Amino acid sequence: MDEQLIDLQTRLAFQEDNIGEINRTLATQANEIRELRLEIDALKRQVRTLTPSNIASEAEETPPPHY
Repeated sequence: MDEQLIDLQTRLAFQEDNIGEINRTLATQANEIRELRLEIDALKRQVRTLTPSNIASEAEETPPPHY
């Protein structure tokens, strides 16, 4: 009986360590995801504010001389 109790206590301690490590990993990943979302939002704002290109669109181009 004592051996079974020691085995259960050992398993419980191991599981508690694993759960703690999983929680730390999840917290790290949540922070990274938050930072990446902020970077994506910043990039979206930059793309929206870009000045249009100096190249005219096809609709604005004059047709070539052979037309």
